[in-house]
Amino acid sequence: MNEERSETDEQPEGERPEAEQPEGEGSEAEQPVAPEPEEQPAAEAEPEAEQPEPEAEQAPEGEARAKDQPPGAELEPIAIEPERELSAEERARLEAEAEERARREAEADTGDEPVARSGPQVEIPAGEQIQATGKRKSSIARVILRPGDGGFEVNSRSLDEYFPRQYLRAVARQPLLTAGYESSVNVHVRVHGGGITGQAGAVRHGIARALCEIDPELRPELKRRGLLTRDARKKERRKAGLKKARKRPQFSKR
Repeated sequence: MNEERSETDEQPEGERPEAEQPEGEGSEAEQPVAPEPEEQPAAEAEPEAEQPEPEAEQAPEGEARAKDQPPGAELEPIAIEPERELSAEERARLEAEAEERARREAEADTGDEPVARSGPQVEIPAGEQIQATGKRKSSIARVILRPGDGGFEVNSRSLDEYFPRQYLRAVARQPLLTAGYESSVNVHVRVHGGGITGQAGAVRHGIARALCEIDPELRPELKRRGLLTRDARKKERRKAGLKKARKRPQFSKR
């Protein structure tokens, strides 16, 4: 018996059986363990995006609206003053200026006065016709003058129909008005080549040459006014290695 007690006394306190442990330690071991709190499901948890951001990170409302609006939308519109009604005097002045401008453009003789003659006007004999050739740039006009009452025909069409602009009609009739033959001859013209402006100049050149055939005394005055000068200007031809007559390809250093 003494030996058994000594064995029990020699065992350490941690290895004693449960029956021999003190009451305090056993009561703690017998107490139930509190269950750990269960984790909430992910669906019930609020998403991070819905959480309000801190006030410091949120952009002010003014900047958010400025991004959506076009530039300059925040500016106040400029108040446009209504147009002032023109008085009767101002309206009449503007109309007079427009009429004067149209009259200057429509002047047939471009300010040239008729040629002063020393003798009577030379008339074309009945049944005869005077032919001449006029040129300007690429246009060539063949002109025939016959005695008549002032008719003007260009490529079997009337002058007003062929030349739609008043200025071009004035250019074509300028030699007749200068020499004073606008109502005593009929003009028949065949013209080709070039543009409408070049053709009007060619018709003028041909009529001036034909008038010099009728009355040689008109030549000095028509020459002085530039009606007998052949306008030889035309488009310059293209050269090899260039894009146009003088335009060169762009230089590339690299």
